[in-house]
Amino acid sequence: MAINRRTALGVLALSIVMGFGAAPAWAQTTTIKISHQFPGGTIDKGDFRDRLVRMFAAEVEKRTKGAVKFEIYPGSSLMKTNAQFSAMRKGALDMSLVPLSYAGGEVPETNIGLMPGLVTSYEQSAAWKNAAVGKELTKILADKGVVMVSWIWQAGGMASRGKPIVEPEDAKGMKIRGGSREMDLILKEAGAAVVTLPSNEIYAGMQTGAMDAALTSSTSLISFRLEEVSKALSTGRGKSYWFMLEPLMMSKAAFDRLSKEQQAVILQVGAEMEAFALKEAKEDDEEVAKVFTKAGAKAVDLSDATVKKWQDIARRTAWKDFAAKNANTARLLQLAEQVK
Repeated sequence: MAINRRTALGVLALSIVMGFGAAPAWAQTTTIKISHQFPGGTIDKGDFRDRLVRMFAAEVEKRTKGAVKFEIYPGSSLMKTNAQFSAMRKGALDMSLVPLSYAGGEVPETNIGLMPGLVTSYEQSAAWKNAAVGKELTKILADKGVVMVSWIWQAGGMASRGKPIVEPEDAKGMKIRGGSREMDLILKEAGAAVVTLPSNEIYAGMQTGAMDAALTSSTSLISFRLEEVSKALSTGRGKSYWFMLEPLMMSKAAFDRLSKEQQAVILQVGAEMEAFALKEAKEDDEEVAKVFTKAGAKAVDLSDATVKKWQDIARRTAWKDFAAKNANTARLLQLAEQVK
């Protein structure tokens, strides 16, 4: 039987009404924007946090058969660093890899992500995710409109324009960037004046003399070329009182727009990225000492006794201050102390 144009259109219309011609939800393309403050590179070279974001994006796109795609904006090229967390909460930004403590002014509970002396090893930090403290923090963030995708921890050290700042007494009279409100509290107790700015602005601050020293992750010490403006480094390799939670997070509004299958892929791939992050963070703790030494700076490792001195200061200042904020902060600190 011959099929004329009118018959063909009728069959097409009927198939659409009955659902035969509709594209499956999985096939509908969604584009996710990811912002971060770190230098951009490639999936194989550069700052491991940028590489992690690119690896994550490529794998999610692969597993969703191209239904979920990504646009990546390194170097705070999409929005300013400190605006990212708030933008995720409001649904104005889809995803970001950003230090959790940068949101401390908006959500006090997030300052636990850079609490001096609370985490002193990668083994301890890795245990947080599935411990009660991790589950509680995940719930608090979800209630604020943010989904935890990858748990990323980094040790850090202190770059200095002059002498190495190792013991608390070395900080007296110095202008130092700590990285969080709580870190600033122990620096103040040690006699330092604190400087507040994101890690991608440290170089300029040290170059101009606006600050004498800065605490940041080993990876940032390398990526932001701080050896060029430093004469000394207190490393984070082996031991550190500075451990930072810098997770890959997603706006709950963006997450909820995805299908259940796509959400599962996001979380699964995010979890798989954590092993890569741990490996790279540890390697950068070693690499940063080499980079600074090669540039002529003095690199000093911390002892158990030195870490304990800073930890003792933290207990009576930063920990006490954090616990007094609200019921959530008090509970988070209590749960965190249970993770040994």
